[in-house]
Amino acid sequence: MKGSVYRKDGKWAYRHDLAPDPLTGKRRQSAKGGYATRKEADKALRDSITAAEKGRHVRASRRTVGAFLDEWHAARKASVRPTTWAKYGHLIRTSVNPIIGDTPLQELTPVRLNLLYAHLLDKGRVRPRGNQTAGLAPSTVATVHRMLRGALADAVTWDYVSRNAAEDARPPRVGRRRPTVWTPEQLRAFLAHIRGDRLYALYLLVVTTGMRRGEVTGLRREDVDLDSATVVPAVPRVVVEGRAVESETKTESGQRPRALDPVTLAALRAHITTWEANRTDFGHTNELLFCWPDGTQIHPDSVTDWFQRHARAAGLPVIRLHDGRHSYATAALKAGVHPKIVSERLGHADVAFTLKTYSHVIAGMDAAAASIVADVIFGPAETPDEDPVHESVHEPEGSPLSGEGEG
Repeated sequence: MKGSVYRKDGKWAYRHDLAPDPLTGKRRQSAKGGYATRKEADKALRDSITAAEKGRHVRASRRTVGAFLDEWHAARKASVRPTTWAKYGHLIRTSVNPIIGDTPLQELTPVRLNLLYAHLLDKGRVRPRGNQTAGLAPSTVATVHRMLRGALADAVTWDYVSRNAAEDARPPRVGRRRPTVWTPEQLRAFLAHIRGDRLYALYLLVVTTGMRRGEVTGLRREDVDLDSATVVPAVPRVVVEGRAVESETKTESGQRPRALDPVTLAALRAHITTWEANRTDFGHTNELLFCWPDGTQIHPDSVTDWFQRHARAAGLPVIRLHDGRHSYATAALKAGVHPKIVSERLGHADVAFTLKTYSHVIAGMDAAAASIVADVIFGPAETPDEDPVHESVHEPEGSPLSGEGEG
């Protein structure tokens, strides 16, 4: 394809031929101006020709980032989880559009995205609460980056832009946080402290099965099989923009039945008995097992607040409710439960993720594993009476060390 760059209104522009109109056969051209240097115009010309030759010609447009993201968000509703869709909408409204929403989509660059990420890290929080900083957490900004990378990939597919600017942007590095966990002794102390609490069965489920907060707060009567002593959390309740909404399990393995130990089963059976009596007394039809006596739903954030309040009252380190799940996993692995079983009970996608998440626990089990395997191979270790090395040395007759040399 032929093309050229030229001066226009004190700046640089390009134009090049396109394939003739397929209907009329008339000549077609693509042109764009406003470049500060000839070098920029040359590069844009080459990119445009390359895109056109691939059959992906991008027409010049003043469509803004904000308008595109609103369109993209609406188009993605049917293809992502409801909670993911709601999260994307929140990030678009609060973290992206107010800052770069007016930027023409075709002028979005990696540098501008890097500046956006820096701004969000510095003062991106809309309404800081308590001791919160003005900036967003690196993990949240990384989520913004992932969303934009996916959105701009669709923009390329839709022929809105010729390149994905997010591919060359640099999101913040997110370090892996080692979970804060309670020891088995601390778990026992906590459970002893809350034994009379009306949500005793809920907390038991967290520390004996590793269920997520959304899974236990979304548990329904039909999810529990008392006869087979199993539970299947089918419809988690998560918090999106402050509201509790129904979601989907994070992985397919999260929908498999999880066996209940006798103590947890007994507590859950007693809770269900009280729950059924409340339904009769108040006439409510709420299927959620963990609700107020009159059927009013309990917000998941309230469960977290109560959990931490109980921890303080029990004189224990204050951890997140989610760290109760980590405490279960750590105790299970240290007790020798196979990582595959722990992975399935936690609802992880695969055992590799479990091993990576709890690598600090696995490393501490290495010495014990070495001793166990050695006992299997060599038998129980015994302390010899004499040095086995010296006992095994037999000098041949006539050697200088035998005392029976020549002569």
